[in-house]
Amino acid sequence: MNALYVILGAAIGAPLRFWIDQKLRARHRFPYGILVVNVVGSFIIGLAIGSGESIHSFVATGFAGALTTWSTFILDLYLAYELKRYKELALNLGISLILGLSAAWLGIQLIS
Repeated sequence: MNALYVILGAAIGAPLRFWIDQKLRARHRFPYGILVVNVVGSFIIGLAIGSGESIHSFVATGFAGALTTWSTFILDLYLAYELKRYKELALNLGISLILGLSAAWLGIQLIS
């Protein structure tokens, strides 16, 4: 049954990630879409810590797991490096790490 929860959550998270990223990439050179989904996903995963197995499967593993993306984040960093946009690379890396960790921490604090 948990696999079904993961599938259902992912079916919502992945298209939402795609939509958010497409909307923001159309307006900005900086990868705000991936930054936003990764930070929001980190917060959601923080909130899901300690929840029941079914909720955790749906929310954290399925929805937030499909909403967030490590591979696109790394590709954005690589492309910034290749294009010699070192300031963009450093900002993306630093902001993503600081906001992502802060969002997860805040989610955990809210449910504690």
